[in-house]
Amino acid sequence: MYRIAMGISYNGSGFCGWQTQSNSCSIQDIIENALYNFSGSKKTRVVCAGRTDAGVHAVNQVIHFDTNLNREIESWIRGVNSFLPKSISVTWAQLVDKNFHARFSAISRTYSYIIYCSKVRSAIYNELVGWNFYILDIELMKSAVNLLVGKHDFSSFRSSQCQSKTPIRTIYSANIQKHGPFIIFTIIANAFLHHMIRNIVGSLICIGRSNKDPIWIKELLLAKDRTKGGATFSPNGLYLMDVEYPSNFCINKKKFDNQFFLHF
Repeated sequence: MYRIAMGISYNGSGFCGWQTQSNSCSIQDIIENALYNFSGSKKTRVVCAGRTDAGVHAVNQVIHFDTNLNREIESWIRGVNSFLPKSISVTWAQLVDKNFHARFSAISRTYSYIIYCSKVRSAIYNELVGWNFYILDIELMKSAVNLLVGKHDFSSFRSSQCQSKTPIRTIYSANIQKHGPFIIFTIIANAFLHHMIRNIVGSLICIGRSNKDPIWIKELLLAKDRTKGGATFSPNGLYLMDVEYPSNFCINKKKFDNQFFLHF
């Protein structure tokens, strides 16, 4: 039995999210079907690093699965890709230790959210970015994101449908950059709650519009009440950028940074 890790990139538009659904509209369903068609054996179940919502994209989602099939790694990449739609791609693959787990071995996850600031929505960037038609004060937003760093109770940014046993998460870094009409919010944490990033972005928009002071973020953390925060922002501009693992697993994956977004 072999354990294989893969990097998956996908445009989440048109899918009902990562997790398998009865109507087979999820990214997990599509990937498992591709593995089945490639291997010709029984259906293979895959485990991912982070279950993304409907409309959310990934640059470097990480999965693992077990198989008895002995093939060259390049064959896995090319073969599985031949059974995937153009909106989903295997970008890398490697054999890993049996103790490796795409979700539980991860020590951090990086997400980026792209906000397109314009009075008129973009047809070209449709479903690839979140659209904002207000003038945003990026310096206020930068002051606010600094308050998110650290170990906190994120109940004020947690969906009512969240199934996590605890609202406690540790954010290692959070920053905002402006590139022309785009504002890119990047956040790295040990893990995230359901809708946590989209709820944070919704609150940052309120601050950027000068409807709230940056200190409001700290007040929300202390309130531990989702009803006090900003509206949940669109999933379209959210990207799972990277997943980090302990060095002993020797995960040799591609690296990406925010410059990736400048090539739209």
